Amino acid sequence: AVVSTQSTGDDIVITRDREEVEAMDDDDEIDRLKKTASKRKGRGLARSDVLKGDFEGLEGDTRPGDPQKSIEGWIIFVTNVHIEATENDIFDKFSEYGDIKNLHANLDRRTGYLKGYVCIEYEQYSEARAAVEALDGEDFLGQDLKVDWAFTRPATKAKAKRKERRRGRSPSPESD
Repeated sequence: AVVSTQSTGDDIVITRDREEVEAMDDDDEIDRLKKTASKRKGRGLARSDVLKGDFEGLEGDTRPGDPQKSIEGWIIFVTNVHIEATENDIFDKFSEYGDIKNLHANLDRRTGYLKGYVCIEYEQYSEARAAVEALDGEDFLGQDLKVDWAFTRPATKAKAKRKERRRGRSPSPESD
């Protein structure tokens, strides 16, 4: 840090390096924020004012159960994929319905074969929907593919609570 002093009559002027002054301001700001912040955790957080307000959402249809766009694009989840399928086989099959932005296929560490599921991302909703509709139940290397949306809009809270309330105790086994 560069510190210089100048004397001009009765006044003494102390100047510091600009970066040091900015760093001190940042530290002061952080200390002030820490003092005003309160720690919140546990069940009480949901009832606090922290989670209330208008949050950003993704564009699109808002009906429960409809597909929901991820940040990057429309992702479909494919299960019951044959373990000996390759990424190229899957890419060729699904690229017939549109441009694939990303394809993620997990491999088993021990065997090196596919684990049986794949995530495929399309840029356009229409392309992803066409792939879901056309390939769900389609035979691929001797197995029927299960193709569905990776993300769907959740049901409203009111519907979920009603289902919980209807749920009763399971019947006790009848004794002979």
